[in-house]
Formats: sequence, structure tokens, C-alpha cells
Amino acid sequence: MRAREGTREVGRVQLTVVPRPVLRAVPAEARVAIWLPQLRGTVEPLLTFYEQLVGPELARRQLGDAPFLPLLLRSARGDSRWVDAEEGFGLFRLSSFEGTVALLGVTDGPAAMDAVLQEFEAGGAQVRRQEDGSASVQRGQGAPITLFLDRGYLYLAIPQVETSEPGQTVRVQASVAPDAEALRRLIAGFAGPGLAEVPLLEQLRGKVAEGNAYLFTTLGEQGSGFPGLLASLKVREGRAELDGFMASEKPLMEGKQGPVPALLDNAPGGPVAAAALSVPPEQLASWIFGAPGSPQRLGVTEAWKQEGIDAEALTQAVRGDVSLLAYFDAPAFYRNFLANKRPEPRGALILEAGLTRAEPVVAMLTKVFEQGTWNVERVQEPGITRFRMRLMEQPLVLSVSPDRLWLQAGEPLEARPKKNVGSLLKERFGPNAFGPGHLSMMVDLGQLRADLQAPREVPGVPQVQLGAAKALGGAFLDQLTPFEHAFMDFSPEEGGARLRGRVVLRTR
Repeated sequence: MRAREGTREVGRVQLTVVPRPVLRAVPAEARVAIWLPQLRGTVEPLLTFYEQLVGPELARRQLGDAPFLPLLLRSARGDSRWVDAEEGFGLFRLSSFEGTVALLGVTDGPAAMDAVLQEFEAGGAQVRRQEDGSASVQRGQGAPITLFLDRGYLYLAIPQVETSEPGQTVRVQASVAPDAEALRRLIAGFAGPGLAEVPLLEQLRGKVAEGNAYLFTTLGEQGSGFPGLLASLKVREGRAELDGFMASEKPLMEGKQGPVPALLDNAPGGPVAAAALSVPPEQLASWIFGAPGSPQRLGVTEAWKQEGIDAEALTQAVRGDVSLLAYFDAPAFYRNFLANKRPEPRGALILEAGLTRAEPVVAMLTKVFEQGTWNVERVQEPGITRFRMRLMEQPLVLSVSPDRLWLQAGEPLEARPKKNVGSLLKERFGPNAFGPGHLSMMVDLGQLRADLQAPREVPGVPQVQLGAAKALGGAFLDQLTPFEHAFMDFSPEEGGARLRGRVVLRTR
């Protein structure tokens, strides 16, 4: 801008307009926030992935009530004149407001509000426009949604919906939410950078990978030991990756390593699901029975004592590692499917827990089975005690040795070659996954698809019927979900704990 006196320039001012980051429009008091830093390049990949995951029709039904969605979609396509594609979208919660607040960066606030209100009216809601430029939307009998403009953003204050069990009296709320005006005053009145420069968020930013969307939450009151968590979600074609970091005021598990999960080193190959937990034994005992000296620990100890079980001996018998593997048995599935005309799952489950002593565990299992209605056969072998039974018409064997508790349920696995499953999992999901000090889980529908197509012949099943059943099973699974595999890993790191996750969809 220039100021002139006649033809002479007497002054000049340059104004630079920059988008307001979405977190600067969120109060610093927010307990939980989910946000997209900008709309351009983020909305479309997220919606595309979600549609691929659940199917376009279901996605439309589930997102149909989202009031901002039409504006977001138009912005992603570059069609919206009222939404600022360089600004962001977010959701947050405050202690002072019982509900969720949504906000969307806009270039023409009144026009953007009109577009959202028209969507509400098209859905049958009652809309009231106020003289101060705000509006309220009544849907059902709950408190109304309040819309207002501030800081270049359109805000929606969505009160929490009260639910009740059938037969209970529903409390009808007043026509004006009691805290909506207080929320408006808070947002209009707060100064400074808002949530953008909260010290905890600043501390966690450098520990998390960049993504399309982010989640920040404070996990408890001051002094809880876990101040908060920041996580990012990055989406690309057919793949979503989660990276998060949870801050901790002291080293998790007191800086100790858990034992190596032994099951994964020598197990039948081709599991469709796997899980492994490895923590120090005292930590595992605290999770199961409660911390030493706590009311929970004392209550469990006393209750089990009355049943004749020594709970403290059990806490000292656990080693700290638990592993689980699940398998699909395609031949058994096809035999049952063709005989009973029902696609019931068939497979096997293996669970192993490391032990330091067998006697307390054997005593506990013996007591439980004696007092229950179980039909259990106890077999004593050199160095091992086995409990054989049937559960849901499937064989189940519990074996206890001095160093492990072993459970196998379902179909036999002897025909599957043994492999180092742990190494194969580490190759796919990272060198530390499924290792000491980690909680790791994975589900692999790609393996399930391969198992369904693997049998070339099944004893007792004609080839024609087997071929038809394989085609039907594969088509059903493909139609049901494009999900290929998912993985999650939680492990201690300096200053807290790392959370990693991955969901991969099938490529056709």
C-alpha cells in the first residue's frame, strides 16, 4: 500500500497475509485435539483410504451426518470458494464443554456457514440464525449445535449426546446448551498461539513423523506420570501408517528389559495372527494381580486364598513373556463347510507363557478344574503336566513344564513345518518388533487368502466341490474386505514409549 501527496510518494506499507494454523485457533486448554494442518493434499487421501477400507456405500452412510464433509470434499476438488485449502480442519474437547468442537478454516465465513446450515436443513434439522451472526441447529431432543465464526474459522460446538438404556428416563436438555456461550467467550477471548505452542506438544513434535492427520491428548492430571501423547497418521495409496510417542516422567518398566518370547523362534509357519508381550516379571504380575501392597493385590490375594490358591506364589512364577499364534486350517474348513453348509472358521490357537516354577501354576489349574464343571483328563509325564479337555467341540491341551505354560486349542498342527516365525515377523515389521520389551500384534488376511487357495486336494472332498468351495470362499473374502494386514507395536524409549501401527489394503 502506498500513500501519495499529489504525485509524490510519502509512505509505503506492505501487508503479508498468511493462513492461520489450525492449532492457533484451538484454546491451549484443549484436552484432546485431532487436526489436519491443511486441507490441500490431506482430505482426499484420507477419504479415499477410508472408502477403500469399508466400501464406498458404507463410508457414505457413516460420513453422511458429518456437517463439514460436503465443504471438505469440494475443497479437496478445488471447487469451494468459501473454504481455505491452506488452512486446516480440527476437532477438540475442553473440560469446560461437555461435547466436541469442530473448526474449519474459511475464506468467506458467512457463505461457509450458510452452506453448512443448508446441509443441516436438507437433513431435516431446525436451523435458527441469530442476529450476531451465529446459528443454532436442533437435531432430535438433545441440546442444539452452535455455529459461530472467529479467527478465520467456522466453529461447530456439538454437545455430547446423552444415551440411556431401554426403559430408563431420558433427561431432556434445555433448548440452549448451558455452556455454549461460555465456549464462545473462551474462544473469542483467548490470546496468544493457543494449542500450537503448548510446551508438551512442542516437546513431542520432534519425536513423531509427519503425517496427514494428527492426534494430541493429555493423558491425565499433573503428576500422573504420563503427561500426554502425540500421534501422526500418514496415508498413501492403500496404506496407512501410525507413529506416536507417549511422554513419561520416569522410565517405563524401570528401564528393565523383558525376556525373549521363546515360542516365536520355533513354531508352525503361516500364522494368520500373532501377538507377543515381553515385560519384566514384576510388571506382568502387577498388571494381572495389581501392584504390590495395592488394594487390588490384597483383594485378589485374599479371594484366591479362600479358594485354596496361593496368589503370591503365582506372581513369582511368571517370567514376563506371553506369546500367541493363530492359524487357519483350510482342509478342515472345507470339510465342515461342505458337510454342514455353514462357513464356520476352523483352525488352531497356540499360547505360551514363560514360567520360573511349575508347581504354583499346576496347583492353581488343578484347583480350578476340580471346582468347575470341566471334564478334564490330567496326565503326568516326566517333567510336564498336561490337562486335556474339549472346548466348543474342539480339543484343548494345557501343558505345564518348569519353564513354560503351553496351550494348544483346535485342529492339529503337526503337518505344518516349524519355522523361526519371530525372524519372519521382524523382517516384515521391523528388527525390534515381537522382541524383548515390546507389545506387538499383527493380523494377516493375506495369509488367510493364501491358506484358502492352497489345498489341491482334501481327503473326503470331491475335486469339483473343492474347486467350487475355494472359488466361493475367495470371492466372499474379497467382497467382505480389501484388508491385507495390520500391525501394532508399543515399546519403551527414552523419555516415554513409541507406538507404531500399519494397515495395508490389498492391491488388485
